Amino acid sequence: MNKVKIALADDHVLLRNGLAGLITNLGYTVLLECSTGKELTEKLDKNNLPDVVLMDINMPEMDGYETTAWLKTHYPLLNVLALSMYDDENAIIRMLRNGARGYIMKDSDPLELKRAIDDIVEKGVHYSELVTGKLLHSIYNVNGNAGHSQQLLELNEREIEFLKLASTEMTYREIAEHMHLSPRTIDGYRDSLFEKLNIKNRVGLVLYAIKNGIVQLN
Repeated sequence: MNKVKIALADDHVLLRNGLAGLITNLGYTVLLECSTGKELTEKLDKNNLPDVVLMDINMPEMDGYETTAWLKTHYPLLNVLALSMYDDENAIIRMLRNGARGYIMKDSDPLELKRAIDDIVEKGVHYSELVTGKLLHSIYNVNGNAGHSQQLLELNEREIEFLKLASTEMTYREIAEHMHLSPRTIDGYRDSLFEKLNIKNRVGLVLYAIKNGIVQLN
């Protein structure tokens, strides 16, 4: 059986070198090491592509967001696993919308990294505490159901507008200003949707909006 091939994109050389050693020790092959997203796009060989790209977010010359979106357009079958220091909702949402198939923290246990890589190779996605299986699956689940359709019909125009804006990088305060509403009213929309859609956080709202065609993946 051929070893799984991994590409690393991280501008911290020492961290990347250590990660390369770990990847090798876990039984994978390090195919590429890159300091920037731009370097990754230039080094990719369509005849010898990696199975998984471990993608840092904060890089010069094409950050992880931009590079992941580029890969989705040019190499849609290439799997990206975000490996980041950021655990905030906006970072997770943006990476998932741009095409990442999983998201884990840099301080994760090596066995968690191995499980993430294996999941992506075998299943196409990785579920973690940051991104639950239910939420991540909803991005790629093309089989809708009557329950979701009914929920969508029950949303009013203002709630749909709020969902669209919540799927951007705007803060809730900025959304309130854009909709000419008070922050308290926006909090009310958010909490109402949490209850109505049985969702617990902003990531869930965005994935619901994607799944139901309220917003489109980039």
